[in-house]
Amino acid sequence: MFSTEWPMAYRLIQKVRKAFPGRVIVVGGEHITSVPEFIIETCPEVDVCVLGEGEETMTELMDKLSKGQPLSSVAGIVYREGGLAKRNAERKRIIDVDKITLPAWDLVPLHNYLDNGLGYGVNRGRSMPLLATRGCPYQCTFCSNPGMWTTRWVARDTHEVLREIQLYLDKYKATNIDFYDLTAVVKKDWIVEFCKLILEKKMDFSWQLPSGTRSEALDSEVTDLMFRSGCRNITYAPESGSERILNKIKKRVNLGRMKDSMRQALKNGMHVKINIIMGLPDETHWDIWQSLLFMAHCAIMGVQDCEAANFSPYPGSELFKRLKTEGKIPAQIDDDYFWNLSTITSVFKTTSFSDHVGAGALRFYLLFGLFMFYGLGFLFHPIRLFRAFVLNPLRSRQETRFEKGYQGVVRRIFLKKGQPKPPQSILTH
Repeated sequence: MFSTEWPMAYRLIQKVRKAFPGRVIVVGGEHITSVPEFIIETCPEVDVCVLGEGEETMTELMDKLSKGQPLSSVAGIVYREGGLAKRNAERKRIIDVDKITLPAWDLVPLHNYLDNGLGYGVNRGRSMPLLATRGCPYQCTFCSNPGMWTTRWVARDTHEVLREIQLYLDKYKATNIDFYDLTAVVKKDWIVEFCKLILEKKMDFSWQLPSGTRSEALDSEVTDLMFRSGCRNITYAPESGSERILNKIKKRVNLGRMKDSMRQALKNGMHVKINIIMGLPDETHWDIWQSLLFMAHCAIMGVQDCEAANFSPYPGSELFKRLKTEGKIPAQIDDDYFWNLSTITSVFKTTSFSDHVGAGALRFYLLFGLFMFYGLGFLFHPIRLFRAFVLNPLRSRQETRFEKGYQGVVRRIFLKKGQPKPPQSILTH
């Protein structure tokens, strides 16, 4: 549960409480970890908030509840006691992540997802989500990771990851794996071993990194191995083209090195996407123009996709705490605040937290940036027009996020009530 989803989650919790008045309701995730006292105070239906990693905490919590024992000794929770929120001691991170059992997907109606092409990445067939690593070693000020996971990054054993993937290929007939890791590629040795094992085992599946990753370990050798082992889509997260802003938000990234890595990924056959944030505190018009120039260079270079997002201060992040202290975020946050966080996905409803760039100017930059990026991309790589609008829709195939968005729009138009369905060839699976 992320903060943008809380208003909907709250309404669901209310319905669950009405249906099961005597049950204990436990919630967890990024949003809950960031504001557990707020949850207890404003959502009387919730009994317990699990903070951070939940596996060991939930196991101990269920044991205490089943025995009718007090919850005061359960580390890593905030719970309701006498109508008030009581916070227990923090729980240490799980050391051996390979001992965590695999997700019980048999308890989930997976067919609803697999049969309808639902997933975070580009639709490359029946896609299963997977985490190969946990946490992120960096401290970006717009991210809630330090509060949720701390800054300890840990990778699972490559053999264990492939064992899980093989299970999904066999049991669910998956053809693609979406890695949802915060920062999947940190150590070169790990990703090289992972790719070589896929090749040695002759495993046949595609995989993607749709969440965004860093570039330090992604050189020509690594990106070549990634492509040969099935990686087809990769997302880089520069966030800004301004070195000044990168320093402000503690995004320790070398833009020149990242562009070199993207060139190697493109040369080796992968489809590349970049993430850019605009409207950050302290950001000036010149800082945004530097981001726009960076986007233009990437488009000309051959990068296929770009997500230019309006900055949203998420609870739990360093910037959220700063803006709340400065009075730019209400002392009492409510549903309206959480709904407004969803403007990260919309360029038509913008909120600027910069003292130098207004909401109207920010909206212009976001729209201009996206039109410029894709315009330059199609101009310098015209074959993409035919592939995106004709060839891939006819083949029911997606290769980029742009194509996913375009085919999704077509699908919704044709599936509106009272309209005939389009030929299957222009629908995604």
